[in-house]
Amino acid sequence: MVVTKLIQHIQQNHLFNKADKLLVAVSGGADSVFLSHVLAVNGYAVTLAHCNFSLRGEESNRDEAFVQQLAQQLQVPFYSVRFDTATYAEGHKLSIQEAARELRYNWFNQLMNDLQLAYTVTAHHAGDNVETVMINFLRGTGIKGLTGIPVKRGKIIRPMLMVSRNEIENYLTEQQLGFVTDSSNLKNDYTRNYIRNIMLPEATKLFNNAPGNILTGIQHINSAYNIYKLQINNWVKKLIEQKNDECHIPILKLKATPEYATVLYEIIAPLGFTAHQLNEVLQLTESHTGSQVCSATHRILKNRQWLIIAPLQTEKPSLVAIAEPGSWVYPEGILSVKKIKTKDVAAFPVSGITVAVNGKALAFPLVLRPWKAGDYFYPAGFNKKKKLSRYFIDEKLSVFEKEKIWVLESNQRIVWVCGMRMDSRFTPSKNDDENSFQLKIAPVE
Repeated sequence: MVVTKLIQHIQQNHLFNKADKLLVAVSGGADSVFLSHVLAVNGYAVTLAHCNFSLRGEESNRDEAFVQQLAQQLQVPFYSVRFDTATYAEGHKLSIQEAARELRYNWFNQLMNDLQLAYTVTAHHAGDNVETVMINFLRGTGIKGLTGIPVKRGKIIRPMLMVSRNEIENYLTEQQLGFVTDSSNLKNDYTRNYIRNIMLPEATKLFNNAPGNILTGIQHINSAYNIYKLQINNWVKKLIEQKNDECHIPILKLKATPEYATVLYEIIAPLGFTAHQLNEVLQLTESHTGSQVCSATHRILKNRQWLIIAPLQTEKPSLVAIAEPGSWVYPEGILSVKKIKTKDVAAFPVSGITVAVNGKALAFPLVLRPWKAGDYFYPAGFNKKKKLSRYFIDEKLSVFEKEKIWVLESNQRIVWVCGMRMDSRFTPSKNDDENSFQLKIAPVE
């Protein structure tokens, strides 16, 4: 019996128990009516939640009224909300499906917090799982996309992934339970509907139990994926050097890793990088220092023989790689590096926001970074090296002022304590025929 199978699945996998307060997402369709009824009559503490997306006129209002009536029959709490989905989608540059999903789950999270509920439970079933895997396969997904819909993701639980549509409909018939039909599900202009209404029926003509075979395949892929993840994790641990919120990956070591493109993708995919960006990231390994690729939340920077992955929201990046003369933005201002004739250098001081350095002594790429404990330089005008920490004490800098100090490096030697004093090792040559570089700090406007 399907009810026994579902309850045993919930218990054996410790998805939730009767002490947990559950928010059940109910559209009014057969799947969500089945889930609501089974959980309620078997003693689970459920609250029904319905989203009216205002996309199907009176039909949307009919669905909302139906779910409210269902909640009354089951004698459980009911909450509903109405969204102007089309306007939200246009304003946020999303498809209607993406907008509806974002609105739905944002509201579920809000309800869970307000009502102090344990989980949101959805009525995704075996057919939804099959359709999802087919969509992912046709899109050229990675192996994870072929593992199907996860039973649990955070506080969202999908307990019905082993229940078929036929089992759902048979139960509703036996219990004499009604449900509503979303007319948009009959249209084949949506990818999922096309797969459900056309592709799967056609496949079933060739393979009698095509959906069941795909479900079996999903189980096999999940088993293989678990083994795959173990090996991937081993390689990732050997590759990544974590430095605060940054991941440093040595390029030579990466390229010596078997199937390193796949390993790299598994590192960057959770950070918002798409499969289409993988080639761009691979090209970084051959690019010049300072090249980068960004996702919505992170960036990957090429720095010599390293890939550095850092959050975009980091207020102060660990470094700015300067590949050539030009203007370079960093958190405290804009550093300009300009080639000039040595004969024009005489008027430049060795301290302040503008200095000049020896063209032969300077080697690109340069590195602009915050100062750190242990840094030292040879202050212009002095005969010996000095730690920056001591220099700042002598200059009577406050803690806040010191936090804003960056240094410019060339071959791991400090060229300039930016805006303060240059290093004597980079004093311009006296040979008028040679070139120097002007370094200048300007505020960000």
